[in-house]
Amino acid sequence: MMKKFLCAAFAATLTVAASASSFAADTGKVGIVVKIGGIPWFNAMNAGIDEQSAKLGVDAKMIGPTSADPALQVRAIEDLIAQGVKVIGVVPNDASVLEPVLKKAQDNNIIVLTHESPNQKGATWDFELASTQGFGEAHAKLLAEKMGGKGEYAVFVGSLTVPLHNAWADAAIKYIQENYPDMKLVGDRYGVAEDVDKSRSTALDLMSAHPELRGFIGFGSQGPIGAGRAIQERRMAGKVFVVGPSSPGQSRRLIKDGVLTGGFMWNPKQAGEVFVTLADKLMKGEEIKDGETIEGLGVVHPDYQNHNIIVDQLVEINKDTVDKLAAMGL
Repeated sequence: MMKKFLCAAFAATLTVAASASSFAADTGKVGIVVKIGGIPWFNAMNAGIDEQSAKLGVDAKMIGPTSADPALQVRAIEDLIAQGVKVIGVVPNDASVLEPVLKKAQDNNIIVLTHESPNQKGATWDFELASTQGFGEAHAKLLAEKMGGKGEYAVFVGSLTVPLHNAWADAAIKYIQENYPDMKLVGDRYGVAEDVDKSRSTALDLMSAHPELRGFIGFGSQGPIGAGRAIQERRMAGKVFVVGPSSPGQSRRLIKDGVLTGGFMWNPKQAGEVFVTLADKLMKGEEIKDGETIEGLGVVHPDYQNHNIIVDQLVEINKDTVDKLAAMGL
């Protein structure tokens, strides 16, 4: 299911304007706008989009903004609407900011697919490869195990306006509160986990301000990396623990060095493939049926009221699995 690919397929410097301009006015085309270009997670997604597009004969391209700025996503979507694409896919940075432009897309008879944004207003369908509760609780359990159920911990999310990251955080925090009363949350949560430098500096600041801090959960692929680097700098490996989803190729050295415990993820390459599979299916006028098997998702049980398709396909990242995952190009 996961194949080796070249991350160089997507240049980090690709701009929204340059990406979107590659689309001519053609009702059979698909544009997929991700949070930010040039990081391993979305490089992997881009490879999945390219491979599945070639397999199914779909003209789909990924657009990666140069920063995790919702305004850049709005601009990219506006460009795609103007160019008359048939399907727009989005991994939102800010669900509420995108609502008006996604509604505009639908008003123009464009199919809208989202990922990492359950219950997204303006989406024809949102799909998830991990349930909110299962993903949040899996990381909470792992951190609690490493901390021995005691001590202070902090939670990073991509931003305070990314619904899914915050829903994971809610699930993790609730699980810890109910099962580990000796673990104390520092602050509420910090919206830095899509930026490795901000995650690092925030982790350093928190360790200085809270000497009893013993753990971090980072929801956002750069959060665990940044926190891990901070722990490495402070030589706190084995004393402060970091869990969270990350790209194995990027996190492998930190995991091997023991400064990053690991976590759980879904396959972003697979998510890219699903974007194309669903786009192809819906462009053909096919419906999403309860109990059917869809490539990349397995057997689905759609939530028709909220337009969600949610399955659980967690992949564990740890010292035993990270080499294999990294070798797959993730």
